[in-house]
Amino acid sequence: MNIVFAHANGFPAGTYRSLFDAWRAAGATVHAIAKLGHDPRFPVTDNWPHLRDELIHFIEQEVTGPAYLVGHSLGGFVSLLAAARRPDLALGVVLLDSPVLSGWKARAVQFAKATGMGERFSPGKVSKRRRQHWPNADAAYEHFASKPAFARWAPGVLRDYIASGVEAVPAELEAGAHHRLSFHREVETAIYNSLPHHVARVLRVHPLQCPLAFIGGSESTEIKQIGLAATKRFTQGRMSTLPGSHLFPLERPAETAAEVLRWIERFGPSVASWPRREPPPPRL
Repeated sequence: MNIVFAHANGFPAGTYRSLFDAWRAAGATVHAIAKLGHDPRFPVTDNWPHLRDELIHFIEQEVTGPAYLVGHSLGGFVSLLAAARRPDLALGVVLLDSPVLSGWKARAVQFAKATGMGERFSPGKVSKRRRQHWPNADAAYEHFASKPAFARWAPGVLRDYIASGVEAVPAELEAGAHHRLSFHREVETAIYNSLPHHVARVLRVHPLQCPLAFIGGSESTEIKQIGLAATKRFTQGRMSTLPGSHLFPLERPAETAAEVLRWIERFGPSVASWPRREPPPPRL
């Protein structure tokens, strides 16, 4: 069984090592793109078409045969768009706290982006000022460990984030600050400020040819803001909840891994013969 995982904005794939280890222990082969948005061939633009193509390219290059696409936040939306674009690559999709935006809220996001007002309400207003330099990796660890959101993470996950999310830089490039975020804050901010408003429309025009499930965090602010009506419709009710915030996969990786596998199992053996075809390129 192939699982292709796509990470949340700002958190490189290595942050989810505990999740991957649990899936591998269950017999799955796990593939994960390291950092979306950092390959100049796939720049961050409005509605993320190139991030979708980056994930498709990764699957084509790294995975043999179709796979289950699992994505957290940003990664869930990109996985949805990839499955709609290339149904031949997806056996099923599991969203981790990636609620589908639709209706007047989608139109409001579209308007905010078009008028330049979007950043005022976007997490990008925080990420563009995020601290990104430290004298060493231990200082970076202490910085994040002092924050309540990171304190909720499961043991070892913050160390995994530091290992994959903080990189050494030559002293001559960063005098006095020899480590920096590997997920560039400019990319993180651009991703936040170009949030897709069209996902529901894409799924109506190009319905998924594979089953879709959603797992949400019981305390997720994102779910409270967006709502779940459209998600319930597109998943046909395949929805469940785990304790935690929007970052519950990092707070409860073992439970998250088990719940994803439960949904994959519930997709059923018929998924293996799901009628997939490669359609003409849709206008996404």
